[in-house]
Amino acid sequence: MDKIKTTVTVAGKEYTIVSEDPVEYIKRVGTYVDRKLQEIEHASKLPSYMAAVLTAINITDELLKAQDENAKLRKELIRYQKSSVKKVT
Repeated sequence: MDKIKTTVTVAGKEYTIVSEDPVEYIKRVGTYVDRKLQEIEHASKLPSYMAAVLTAINITDELLKAQDENAKLRKELIRYQKSSVKKVT
């Protein structure tokens, strides 16, 4: 698959992202990071580098919680599928 260059704006600065992902997806990622950074900057008066680190920590927290929830749901689905098979046989 070809790599595509996409420009996103985060904290008023443009960044060019090179990825195989669709342009719409990369723009969505950039918009999400920009919004989260703005939330941190608005809620605190931290220097921009500290706000960026705190934003990265918060987004990572969201990611890890989502991964944990995904793993939990997968286990529940497997248990449900196994119990359904036992009932049918």
